[in-house]
Amino acid sequence: RTLSEELSIGRTALRQVLAKLVNERVIEVHGRSSYRVPDRSVTTQAPVDLEPWQIHGERTIYDNRWVKLSLVDVEPPGVERFEHHVVRLHHVAVAAVVDDQDRVLMLWRYRFVPESFGWELPGGIVDEGENAAEAALREVEEETGWRPDSLEHVVTYQPMVGMVDSPHEIFVGRGAKLVGEPSDVEEAGHVAWVPLADIPRLMERGELMGSGTLVALLHVLASRATGAASPTAAA
Repeated sequence: RTLSEELSIGRTALRQVLAKLVNERVIEVHGRSSYRVPDRSVTTQAPVDLEPWQIHGERTIYDNRWVKLSLVDVEPPGVERFEHHVVRLHHVAVAAVVDDQDRVLMLWRYRFVPESFGWELPGGIVDEGENAAEAALREVEEETGWRPDSLEHVVTYQPMVGMVDSPHEIFVGRGAKLVGEPSDVEEAGHVAWVPLADIPRLMERGELMGSGTLVALLHVLASRATGAASPTAAA
């Protein structure tokens, strides 16, 4: 009532504005008519009295265009120096594209390493001279034949931080246009729009493969559960 009077706006129009702000996570709704600006501050403080490991050198054991294996001479605080294996892989971009029916664009593929079929999101290696957002857009189109309307970066992570160096960047977008058949025959699989409602069950059945797929889909599901806005901004 107070806002309606102060802004000289009808209640119906005001409710529409408030609903949009809730959808965009600018405000939160409590009860039937109570709105609050959410506290997004981080309360967990990083400890300041811990020392990093000292790195004294690195020697390459194996190296090709796909993978590099090294032994790194490290010295943790209070521990004698030793050599630690490190596998260096490529920079990777993965994209979850959702349509207006709450379905996500996925591929049913066979992976020979685990010797199994499973659902994956499109994604792949970021080429030299290319940024991760460009790679994500390119990989979706090459592997599925669909061109995303837009993609938004949501997180960068390392899938096996203790021994493997391979930055994975996750993008999420809404909407795509069919522009042709998949052009990457080696990477392409059965293309399908999978209902987001099916994702938890597919996860239970072990049919979601790859950490990038899991991280991206968990982010999408968590955003839907909290009423977060759908990504609309191009990366």
